[in-house]
Amino acid sequence: MDKKRFVLITAFALSVLVSAAQIKLPKLIGDGMVLQRNDTTKIWGWAAPNEHISLDFNHKTYQTNADKNGDWSIKLAPQKAGGPYQMVFTASNKIELKNILFGDVFICSGQSNMELPMGRLIDKYPTAIAHSTNSNIRQFIVPDEYDFKQQRKDFSSGIWRSANPKSVLDFSGVAYFFALEINKKYNVPVGIINAALGGSPAQAWMSETAIKDFPTYYAESQKFKDDALIKQIEAADQALSNAWYAELNFKDGGLKNNWKADIDHSDWSEMNVPGYWADGSVGKTNGVVWFKKEVIVPKSMVGKSVKLILGRIVDSDSVFINGKFVGTTSYQYPPRRYLFNAGILKEGKNSITVRLVNNSGNGGFVQDKNYQLITDQDTIDLRGKWKYKLGAKMEPAPSQTFVRWKPAGLYNAMIAPLKNLNIKAALWYQGESNTGNSKEYFDLMNVLLKDWRTTFHHENLPFLYVQLPGFMDAKSIPTESGWAELREQQRNLLSVKNTAMAVAIDLGEWNDIHPLNKQDVGKRLALQAEYLVYGDRKVVPTGPSFKSIAANGKKLILSFDNVGKGLIAKGNAKLKYFLIAGADKKFVWAKATINGDKVFVWNDAVVKPIFVRYAWADNPESANLYNANGLPASPFEARVK
Repeated sequence: MDKKRFVLITAFALSVLVSAAQIKLPKLIGDGMVLQRNDTTKIWGWAAPNEHISLDFNHKTYQTNADKNGDWSIKLAPQKAGGPYQMVFTASNKIELKNILFGDVFICSGQSNMELPMGRLIDKYPTAIAHSTNSNIRQFIVPDEYDFKQQRKDFSSGIWRSANPKSVLDFSGVAYFFALEINKKYNVPVGIINAALGGSPAQAWMSETAIKDFPTYYAESQKFKDDALIKQIEAADQALSNAWYAELNFKDGGLKNNWKADIDHSDWSEMNVPGYWADGSVGKTNGVVWFKKEVIVPKSMVGKSVKLILGRIVDSDSVFINGKFVGTTSYQYPPRRYLFNAGILKEGKNSITVRLVNNSGNGGFVQDKNYQLITDQDTIDLRGKWKYKLGAKMEPAPSQTFVRWKPAGLYNAMIAPLKNLNIKAALWYQGESNTGNSKEYFDLMNVLLKDWRTTFHHENLPFLYVQLPGFMDAKSIPTESGWAELREQQRNLLSVKNTAMAVAIDLGEWNDIHPLNKQDVGKRLALQAEYLVYGDRKVVPTGPSFKSIAANGKKLILSFDNVGKGLIAKGNAKLKYFLIAGADKKFVWAKATINGDKVFVWNDAVVKPIFVRYAWADNPESANLYNANGLPASPFEARVK
């Protein structure tokens, strides 16, 4: 071997040894982090086997050695709320961390209504966003990843960010408003660990050990340990999707004939927007439909920045104004909000064109949403008559297998790396994806709670969760409901120690699974935290909670806890949405009156009532039992023992 090559190889070997010997910190342990106050704090990381590590913090030096696997940890004595502090780690390398706070740390998990960022709420809460600068409210976003093979020790990415008008757009809306309330009341820093993923069912957030209680889910978690299977499924799904869209684009007469341009569309059909084309001449058709509307723009709107609001659209859209592209959205859930600068609108007649692709179900524009063209001082209402024409008719798009939602995968990648972190409580907003099998939800969540309490080494970890709000069409007759059943399972979860439920039945939107009112959800979670986590017994944490039932002739007498300043029928109306049934369990609407902290319920046609339900529907929009503190009663079902 020549001398030059020997030197290069030796240098490379030394560099490998040096790099292997350097200490490394997990993504959570970084600049700007928030650590749990008033509790022993564990700082951990990795290094070369047996490497010596020292930590200088708050005028003290802590020493440890990595074990034979390179793992190490240091425990700090409990610290009061405050900061900022620095940490200096020294081994063969040196790491300095700055701007560290001690306060209260909350893991915020679940599916899309927990994940939904403030950026999606920018039109609803512009003032809150503009005034969001607060270095004592910070968030760490856990990357959306899954792993079926092992519990990960670290995240692939992630940094701590404090709230300001730019960064807060990425904060969970629910978590931010919760943190704001806690920070204001207790004047302590609040750390949010945002570990949520849209569409995820509860079983995806449970460990493999916990999943063993559910054999079907356990078998599924084992099946997806096969990387080749995952690649095969994802490749097949992608191929089917690509083929569907390729055929759609090939057949689309609008693309072939440039319908986005200012063309003669006088012979196109006409329909009211918002609405669905299934109700018109196209009928119940999947594929692509083009829409056009001509609007007269005054001179005062020309030469300005413009905001185009198109409510929500099922499923995806591309939008053009005067033939120029202004925005696109690839799936149905986000609000359509397109911003564009001067130079597109002109004085006089302007043409708005929407290419709308519908994958399955009813395509069109969701009702009871805003459809507007807006500048600083002018607004044009876009509701009303639009012209439309079928571009291409298709079979429904092939269904997809969402691997990331399979059992245990999210726990391994998004929860397990947190296990060394001390937290104040867990916040949870999830359940929509489990409404297809609502009756198992209590069992799933009961096991999940035990699992997380084991994970975080905290057998009494407070667990605060949001009960599902109202959603979908209101019904005029009593009916069964998977959403109502799941809410009942959520209510039953209160039987588990150190749990609390924020009732949100009145905060939903019938036409949107992602209701925009996240401020009140955050506030109601904060009320529950004040009572359960911080021990403030003067707080009324929730609305009326069903306590007991007794029969008195034809009437059922219901007693409630959490009546606060008293029971009321909101709106000074009669109580609504109580249902009653005899032994046959055929529910009918019932009359109901308030008597102190009790409600009397009856229907003269039911001679011997046994069962009662309140707000039992997908969307019981008229349910109006509240306490005088302004908080709604939870939906419930009960029977006379």
